[in-house]
Amino acid sequence: MKIIVDAFGGDNAPLEILKGCAEAVQELDIDILLTGSETEIRRVAKENNISLNRMEIADTPDVITMEDHAGEILKSKSNSSMALGLKKLAAGEGDAFLSGGNSGALVVGTTMIVKRIKNIKRVAFAPVLPKRKGFFMLIDCGANVECKPEMLRQFGVMGSIYMNKVMEVQNPRVGLANIGTEEHKGGELQHEAYALLKESKLNFVGNIEAREVPDDAAEVVVTDGFTGNMLLKMYEGVSTTMMRMIKEIFTKNGKNKLAASLVLKDMTAMKKTMDYNEYGGAPIMGAAKPVFKTHGSAKAKTVKNALRLTKAYVAGNVVDEITASVAAYKENAAD
Repeated sequence: MKIIVDAFGGDNAPLEILKGCAEAVQELDIDILLTGSETEIRRVAKENNISLNRMEIADTPDVITMEDHAGEILKSKSNSSMALGLKKLAAGEGDAFLSGGNSGALVVGTTMIVKRIKNIKRVAFAPVLPKRKGFFMLIDCGANVECKPEMLRQFGVMGSIYMNKVMEVQNPRVGLANIGTEEHKGGELQHEAYALLKESKLNFVGNIEAREVPDDAAEVVVTDGFTGNMLLKMYEGVSTTMMRMIKEIFTKNGKNKLAASLVLKDMTAMKKTMDYNEYGGAPIMGAAKPVFKTHGSAKAKTVKNALRLTKAYVAGNVVDEITASVAAYKENAAD
């Protein structure tokens, strides 16, 4: 399997990207095609003693920055490391594409270069996040600020397939993020989306409130991109702050440090469970070929985990499963 990687996507590129790729090649048995300045990639690899074994390089000097307008990926930055990677994926020169770069540009580039699965109305950001028991997918997290009810139903379908095929969750529960659990809560979008999800063959568990998300409410949480992005950023912020507060308590004095030593193993396990970097980032669901967005601040560990999930995404034939499911729904709706 060959995964195309944007070597200059993210705050810590290219060093952490190369380190993560090198670890992934060894542990995951994959080949990698790096896009970006070949001169810089080879310089950084040599200076940091990073092996480029099983890695090809597609040279391009341009880079999409976080400040660039999303549409520049099709204009002035059409030969950037991100754009070139998407073009090579579309041309069949790799099985998937991974980038930690400009999210807006990645959505535009994915939609216009790689294209969407037939009948899918919009692609969606869909990170997998930790909860009290296991993990869940939050879909959408910012690709679509405004959504229509049918889009939310499709998000539920795509999320359910991903959680089953990639995360190996049997019959994942799908919930609709709302301001209350009652069926009548929310606005017109939530009312109509609720009806569509209820009529679907998904394991739909109804509306769920934000406070229920971290517990064990569902394996797929469906929402519009604006609400989803707010949930995501709050979730990450609360998790980071809580872990910092716990650390401050346990290091406050000698007595607390002694107490911490007694629960160190359990605290370490909890910290790992709640670390969203363990999940690498977010697939762009609905793309005609596998595209994965890793965190912009990703370090080597996160890049490696993102590549692990990207490999599972390809191996699980998620794109084909979504294509078949959406086609079957359209046929049934026409009957």
